Amino acid sequence: MTIEDTAADAPVRPSNIVIVGGGTAGWMTAAYLKAAFADRITITLVESAEVRTIGVGEATFSDIRHFFEFLRLEEHDWMPACNATYKLAVRFEDWREPGHHFYHPFEQLKSVDGFQLTDWWLRNPGSDRFDKDCFVMASLCDANRSPRYLDGSLIDQDFVEKPHQGGPSRSTIVDYQGAQFPYAYHFEARLLAQFLTKYATDRGVRHVVDNVVDVGLDERGWVSHVRTAEHGVLAGDLFVDCTGFRGLLLNKALGEPFVSYQDTLPNDSAVALQVPLDMDREPMRPCTTATAQAAGWIWTIPLISRIGTGYVYARDYCEPEEAERVLREFVGPTAAEVEANHIRMRIGRSERSWVNNCVAIGLSSGFVEPLESTGIFFIHHAVEQLVKYFPGGDWDPNLRTLYNRSVAHVTDGVREFLCLHYRGAKRADNQYWRDAQTRTVPDALEERLELWRTKVPDAMTVYPYYHGLPPYSYNCILLGTGGIPVRPSPGLELADERAALSEFQQIKAKAQKLVQSCPRRTRFSPGCAPRCSPSGSRAGGPRPTRQPSEPSVRRRSGRHHANSAPPAWYTRSSAGARSRAASSRARIAAGTSCGPPSTPKAATMHGS
Repeated sequence: MTIEDTAADAPVRPSNIVIVGGGTAGWMTAAYLKAAFADRITITLVESAEVRTIGVGEATFSDIRHFFEFLRLEEHDWMPACNATYKLAVRFEDWREPGHHFYHPFEQLKSVDGFQLTDWWLRNPGSDRFDKDCFVMASLCDANRSPRYLDGSLIDQDFVEKPHQGGPSRSTIVDYQGAQFPYAYHFEARLLAQFLTKYATDRGVRHVVDNVVDVGLDERGWVSHVRTAEHGVLAGDLFVDCTGFRGLLLNKALGEPFVSYQDTLPNDSAVALQVPLDMDREPMRPCTTATAQAAGWIWTIPLISRIGTGYVYARDYCEPEEAERVLREFVGPTAAEVEANHIRMRIGRSERSWVNNCVAIGLSSGFVEPLESTGIFFIHHAVEQLVKYFPGGDWDPNLRTLYNRSVAHVTDGVREFLCLHYRGAKRADNQYWRDAQTRTVPDALEERLELWRTKVPDAMTVYPYYHGLPPYSYNCILLGTGGIPVRPSPGLELADERAALSEFQQIKAKAQKLVQSCPRRTRFSPGCAPRCSPSGSRAGGPRPTRQPSEPSVRRRSGRHHANSAPPAWYTRSSAGARSRAASSRARIAAGTSCGPPSTPKAATMHGS
């Protein structure tokens, strides 16, 4: 770090932006800023060819569609290039007990006579599956159905897909708080970064591939430049730190403190595998799967060419070698030759993400384990807020304060939500899960938990600031994990339940209709791209009433015990082994595996 000898001139309106670091965070930032401000700013992005990106951010919130719409990109523009698939929910397996699963879907929870459907369900459950009784999407996930018909049209949901189409305005997260689009995406983070690199550079972003060797500060402590090994000095007005967990500018050069969440969220490591898979021949589950393990959980993300999978775990309970062994056993023979990527995670956030003229976005700003696919959401939210609070010539410090407050609220709110997963988990079969039920949580969450024992979460009792997770999300986790007893509202004992029973029947009927009519394929196909005529009507003819069912793959329940002898496929190769490998591919595509349900001490990190 270098301190300038003389003070710089008074800051002016920033027009020269330098982004340090590429990957998903850097290129999402560059593309979004260029889309927002066009040629009224200049952007230089410098990234090292030697720094390996983590590359596991492969699942998203449904809000990500606003990012692509802001860039004026249609699904058929970017999905094929990124091996993208649709995501209707997060499926949680074994969090309550082995063999149990539930969904956290992208679907708003309905209310009847002022009470949420989950409240009515607690009074009179129609089955042991609150998610299938209260939401349509759970049935579509169980049946491996797509959210779009073969003509590209969206399933019938209470949502206007493209309200800004044909006009100059573009959608943002802020515009649609409270609205719920019925799906998100899985995609390869590396391919998304490549796609956005071309998008941004085609629009004038300068791309420098070099190592940053020094960060220069002026006498006020503002960043004046970064010095590179081969391209010399890169000066700028506003610097964006996308250097990942290193926090090269914000944490190292400017010394901004980091606020750890480790006391409440102990998972600090992950090991990831990219498992080849032929999705044209094997079924694809339209959701991210999070399978509880002995020291954390394993993510499974279906992509076009492979499965992204990994184990998020706490080193206090599991060593990296054990975590890798558990993950490979979970996946099965197809993981035998795949290289593992071990990751140390910095859990928490920088005290301030914007200091002076430096804004940290991505891992350098903050990170929590990717249990709910929040990593890319954090990036999207941050760059949207940067546009909203972009400084003028006076660099009003109130804009930085408002930005920092917004980013901190999002990260702190997600922290509370993730803590609920562990405090709420009913399983207590080892020390990791027993500790989860007594571990410290934020004080405000402890108070909320007491309220939720009496009445299911609603807008008045969840984290009060925007953090991307509506009240229905808390209902799903609280009822799905099953470890915290919840009672129905006493007033329901006096209420007429006929309207609620009718609503449950409508959900069931709609789910059955969609399961019958929606296709299985959940990846993007150019022939299924939604296209609109100038009048706004859908092209492609009438919607099919029913798609022929594809052969189903029976779920195999056999799994290897963590302490058993190595399976036969470790020691010999034969036609039988190849057959078992094919069976393993089918299981992992469907989100199941031949790995241990909970025995080994390990964990993993999914699509952040």
